[in-house]
Amino acid sequence: MRDAVIVDAVRLASGKGKPGGALSTTHPTVLLSTVLREIVARNDLDASRVDDVLAGCVLQVGEQSLNIARNAVLGAGFPAGVPAATIDRQCGSSQQAVHFAAQGVLAGAYDIAIAAGVESMSRVPMGTSTLDQDAYGSDVAARFPDGLVGQGISAELIAAKWGFRREELDEYAARSHRLATENIVSGWFDQEIVPIETPNGIHKQDETVRASTTAEGLAALTPSFYNREHAARFPEIDWRITAGNSSPLTDGASAALIMGSDIAEALGLKPRARFHSFALAGDDPILMLTAPIPATRRVLEKAGLTVDDIDAFEVNEAFASVPLAWAKELGVPMEKLNPRGGAIALGHALGSSGTRLLTTLLRHLESTGGRYGLQVMCEAGGMANATIIERL
Repeated sequence: MRDAVIVDAVRLASGKGKPGGALSTTHPTVLLSTVLREIVARNDLDASRVDDVLAGCVLQVGEQSLNIARNAVLGAGFPAGVPAATIDRQCGSSQQAVHFAAQGVLAGAYDIAIAAGVESMSRVPMGTSTLDQDAYGSDVAARFPDGLVGQGISAELIAAKWGFRREELDEYAARSHRLATENIVSGWFDQEIVPIETPNGIHKQDETVRASTTAEGLAALTPSFYNREHAARFPEIDWRITAGNSSPLTDGASAALIMGSDIAEALGLKPRARFHSFALAGDDPILMLTAPIPATRRVLEKAGLTVDDIDAFEVNEAFASVPLAWAKELGVPMEKLNPRGGAIALGHALGSSGTRLLTTLLRHLESTGGRYGLQVMCEAGGMANATIIERL
């Protein structure tokens, strides 16, 4: 049976997701078309051979509406015959795009597919799609009469449930910036980053990483999600989540070139990794961000592997409490967790984060000679995607 393999993966350097950020003057379709154009160009691939482009995007409204994947395919100069679809599994949207692309290859529906993701949080701010609207309806309201909560509250509930002190959260956040800074200074990220022309010049270095970050400095920040209503409803919360131990608003795009192993051989392309196993999980939508724990257990069981078999884990750092709770539950040593820094430093451009994590995980395995890598992503609504790849 053919394998689904990763031939290449690329990303843009992160931009601060607010006015004045490095990518804030660039239309999100251009962000995505840039990585699509680059991934076929650097592999000398005829774009007409691509069977489908699947791109994750969370806020599919305004400049990110009307199937941004298809618009980016056209903007990238691909032949009009190349189709595309935009996917929303919240923060795991592009990781879901990866699943669909790889599973399509395994099923024989695709020979070649591109999985990608994009989010411009500066131009399409969080909350835009639900502003002044009821996204849930009466049935959900009846099931959860006290109401669902935002992710910041869920991150606080996780910190309280697992007993993480504020100092631990800040120390973890500082670690993310320290690791990311080390890899920027060494040039380690250069091979995975696609430079992009902006009105302010070429952007090719992650803008969200703060080299000067320390746990002591983060300790001065005030909690971001406290209010009297939340405090009354959740008396167990000590209010420890701040802007410093959360992922920043981010602009970005990323893409992975996925095909059958037989097609790669026929085209003379060298596969860098194969997809080993996939899993999905749902969990309590109030705690919301805990689904990576059952998703990881499920994908390891499917793979017939243990935590000890995995050489590196990429766990999206939406908030510091999420990977810390995950690691504590699964007994993962810290040196295997987000070894190049995570989203707290490198940014979390929502729809792009799944393929961004895959890009970094792939390169880490190649740099260290590791065999297996596992990535997992918490998602709004209490869901998670988990993926295991094997370096070739």
